[in-house]
Amino acid sequence: MQHSLTLPEGALASSQADKRRAFFRRKVVPWLFVLPILAINIVVVAAPALSSVYYSMTKWSGIGTAEWVGLANYQTLFADPGFHHAFMNNVLWLAMFLTIPIAMALVAASLLAPIKRGAIVFRMSLFIPYVLPSVVSAALWRSLFSPDRGIPAFLTDLGVPGFNKAFLGDSRTALPAIAFIDNWHWWGFLMVLFLASMQNIPPDLYESARLDGANRWQEFRDVTLPGIRPTIVFMILMTTIWSFLTFDYIWILTQGGPARATEVLSVLVYKEAFRNFNAGYAAAIGLTMSFFVGCVIAGFQVLRRRGWEI
Repeated sequence: MQHSLTLPEGALASSQADKRRAFFRRKVVPWLFVLPILAINIVVVAAPALSSVYYSMTKWSGIGTAEWVGLANYQTLFADPGFHHAFMNNVLWLAMFLTIPIAMALVAASLLAPIKRGAIVFRMSLFIPYVLPSVVSAALWRSLFSPDRGIPAFLTDLGVPGFNKAFLGDSRTALPAIAFIDNWHWWGFLMVLFLASMQNIPPDLYESARLDGANRWQEFRDVTLPGIRPTIVFMILMTTIWSFLTFDYIWILTQGGPARATEVLSVLVYKEAFRNFNAGYAAAIGLTMSFFVGCVIAGFQVLRRRGWEI
């Protein structure tokens, strides 16, 4: 004789209600908290991005009605010598910032890491340029680079050859001069990040290296660099992205001159949109910049999936 166990109707209804409440708490409630952020991102990020894609395929002055032209802006872009020149300036800028400031920051961080007394003073003094407004820093360095009363005039008076020139007004030296100024502002930030990462390396690793007879350089090469590699790789990625977005110092100091010698892609976008009133073409350049940045990020993701510790 078989007997079947059945729950009372009230208990069954209560169990189902508990399951619905649990499902609501796990699946629905989190989305209720996320929805405001998603809405903001759609309005602030997604909508302008999609509109940029549309306007990049139009002939548009920035006001009025846009005229659909398809891929004509992109055809013009890839045949435009001004775009090629600005892109190569970006590549040169990137090459300078992937080497000089990172090397300076690594050396400074490794020298400051063992210092205990007064370390905060050194760190703050090197970090101050980063927190100064770009306008203030640019005005300061414009005066310092003045051939009449700045550092070039002082060195020329001392008889040092090669400095009797306007570095920001010479097409051969303008871009390196602005990169020098931006590096003065940037490398202290890198140094603070590298220093913080170095302080997380276990001291036992350095003690083991010393017991094995390692000198200071070997400690830096075999202990410090592997220990802060994720920070270095991340800052290389961010430096690459920010190099394509650089604008403030170049615009304040030279506005892309002289003779377009310091014109990078972001400056070209600004000029096309707000000087030439060619917003559709500017949108095409901006999307091309985004494509370059996306390729860099995708490359890093591929390396991570292949097992690189980055």
